[in-house]
Amino acid sequence: MTEPKIKAIRGTRDLLPPETALWNFVEAAVRDVFRVYNFQEIRTPIFESTELFARGVGEETDIVAKEMYTWVDRGRAESDKGQSLTLRPENTAGVVRAYIEHKLWERGLNKLYYIGPQFRRERPQKGRYRQFYQIGAEMIGPATAGSESPARDAEILELLATLLDRLGIKGWTLQLNSIGCADDRAKYNEALRQALDPVKDKMCEDCQRRAATNPLRVFDCKVPEDQPIIEKLPRISQYLDEPCRQHFAAVKDILKSVGVAFQENDRLVRGLDYYTRTAFEFTHGALGAQNAILGGGRYDGLSESLGGPPAPGIGFAIGEDRLVLALQESAGAVQSKPDVYIAPLGHGMDAHAAQLARALRHHDIVVELGDENFRMKKSLETGSKLGARFALIVGENEIRSGLFALKNLETGEQISVPRAELAAKIIQKP
Repeated sequence: MTEPKIKAIRGTRDLLPPETALWNFVEAAVRDVFRVYNFQEIRTPIFESTELFARGVGEETDIVAKEMYTWVDRGRAESDKGQSLTLRPENTAGVVRAYIEHKLWERGLNKLYYIGPQFRRERPQKGRYRQFYQIGAEMIGPATAGSESPARDAEILELLATLLDRLGIKGWTLQLNSIGCADDRAKYNEALRQALDPVKDKMCEDCQRRAATNPLRVFDCKVPEDQPIIEKLPRISQYLDEPCRQHFAAVKDILKSVGVAFQENDRLVRGLDYYTRTAFEFTHGALGAQNAILGGGRYDGLSESLGGPPAPGIGFAIGEDRLVLALQESAGAVQSKPDVYIAPLGHGMDAHAAQLARALRHHDIVVELGDENFRMKKSLETGSKLGARFALIVGENEIRSGLFALKNLETGEQISVPRAELAAKIIQKP
């Protein structure tokens, strides 16, 4: 067989069964956890104005400077230069844009979540793709609604601990830090620039650029040779003002009270311009060197930077691709398999099999239909290969008598069951 001429673009891939069963399992669990924490779903466009990300994420970030998929949406007239549009590289800016556009502050505190694709032109690697999927949430609203309270930070972190436990992810670690307010950050950035100036030429090319444009991003460097230099740099904890220290202390106290373990990590920063105060990551050893499952933090000034009213907020984004990767060992347990394989035998039996399938599906039974042209042996082999618990034989004798042969494909036991009792017998647990 010849190789296909058209393939998925590098950095993208198809999600196929049975792996999609694991994705569905994750998303169902996520929606259930969000429900009990009273979060509601928001769906924003996949592409937005480029200006949104330049202003919200930051023009000097790697995302905006190097990774975005951007194009000019030409107008109808040749003289129309068109609008610059970008496939969303992250979703927080889009959610805040929707918050401003629809005046969601009138609702008080908004607890919103999203599930969907994002796009970044970065080097593909294990668990990282150019079209990737994120699960995220944002808690945002006017300060009078309690949006800047440390209790909100702790609630988000406790939700995430609950979610990872619900999914069966063992051995996660919560890394926690505070990057202070805008004033703290400005002082810290200046201190970093001064500390980096005499040593930046010894660092990797990315760090040399970051030292001038966005010094906080130096802490994201994974180059081993740069780590001794980074280890000696000033820490943000040295530059926090008293309100920020008190806010961070309150977050930690609440986490301790609800039994959510954490590690303080004053090297943990968020490189996007809109982050303030609490910053966090959940990591997992199964993902190797790139071990972050999710990250997030507080962004109290983002709404104002986008032309909206003051709206303190906190949120996170889970890399769903990497989350599923961490769950691969348990993939078999969540794969969808038929409860029963219906095997029509003989001419005219497909119609009878379809009637039975319709009736059983009304009882929420998962049914796979065979074909009247299959012989008995092929039907049973097909049902077993699909992982069905039972095979239901539908032939002329069964239709005439109203008694159907129901074969347990795991044990080999076969019994005759009246039509009216089929659903109950199939549903019945072993």
